[in-house]
Amino acid sequence: MRIKEDLMLRNIVGAWIVVPMGERLLEYNGMLKVNESGAFIWRLLQTDNSKEKIVEAMLEEYEIDEETATHEVDAFIKTLTDAYVLEGSNGSKAY
Repeated sequence: MRIKEDLMLRNIVGAWIVVPMGERLLEYNGMLKVNESGAFIWRLLQTDNSKEKIVEAMLEEYEIDEETATHEVDAFIKTLTDAYVLEGSNGSKAY
């Protein structure tokens, strides 16, 4: 899975904000605010990554256990799925 094109993550005065650009403005009218770990996961999802790889990266980056990392990744993926900003690894819009 990966982030759809035309979405940019920006740090604005200490807050991580996802901003739609170009054609994505027609599909997603608004902004998405994410925390530091959300921004970390977002960057991993800018290229095609599996949930398992993201959990592994979270374990390396943060001092958390696997259960916590999995919960955080699942919750963030659900947020992105609900906002329709993820694509499947084959380019589908299943997420």
